[in-house]
Amino acid sequence: MRPATRQRLRLSGGTELSFIAAGEASKPAVLLLHGFPGSAGYFREVVPELSQAAYVIAPDLPGFGESDVLPSPSFPAFGEAISELLGRLAVGPRYIYLHDFGAPVGFHIAMQAPDQVLGLIVQNANAHRTGLGSQWAPVMAYWSHPNPENEAAATAHLTFEGVRNGYLGGMPPDVAARVPAESWEEDWRVMQLSGRMDTQRALVRDYGNYVARFDEIAEYLARWQPPSLMVWARHDPFFDLAEVLSWMRALPRMEAHILDAGHKLLETHAPAAVSLMLDFIRHTQREGERA
Repeated sequence: MRPATRQRLRLSGGTELSFIAAGEASKPAVLLLHGFPGSAGYFREVVPELSQAAYVIAPDLPGFGESDVLPSPSFPAFGEAISELLGRLAVGPRYIYLHDFGAPVGFHIAMQAPDQVLGLIVQNANAHRTGLGSQWAPVMAYWSHPNPENEAAATAHLTFEGVRNGYLGGMPPDVAARVPAESWEEDWRVMQLSGRMDTQRALVRDYGNYVARFDEIAEYLARWQPPSLMVWARHDPFFDLAEVLSWMRALPRMEAHILDAGHKLLETHAPAAVSLMLDFIRHTQREGERA
């Protein structure tokens, strides 16, 4: 088994993308897409286990972790960057892990090549308006009226406290106590680097364009019905629990698990999640062989 390695790839546009790869390239691929705040380091506890059954690719999205900032950051631009990475690595059929900001990127990739999607792993990722509760009101106001006042309200979470809340918000104290402070401290350090905060502001704005694509995404899910596993954190302060039922209605054969975790589920429940992911991969592979 090939151990996990941190690598860099210079994209055609000139910027560099940092990513972690592990496992044998001959195995089915798993693309792990992190959210805000974070990097591929979010998957540190699941990559070694997943690499037993899959070829694992976990990129730092542009402007996150060790990846360079894009000149014009947007979710489609991120999708193109990760698609180029997959092409350069000669990755064929793949599972796609969707989490938070990783969802717009993952859907961009999935909908470009739906026949290459072996399955979706959904972890606190919106694809329906049911996930957007009252806490999204300032952001929605900004999408409708992008003036300086609304922008300030929509991006008020881009602080050290906001980054920490991405890890601890909404969680019971005993669960929150299991999350190491080093995680959000490193994310905040990275966000202070040149161009990083501009990237975050651009993504808050562009998420409105992603929401506008929900009908198109619904058509993709209805037509292709990709095999899907949900591992959802019930204490997520950003995405309402009602989103779970919307996913299950869209994908009636989805296997769904609700865990006693927060938005950053893998920080506290990685062993449980990776066990479910391995079972899902092996099950769908057996089903594929019988088809």
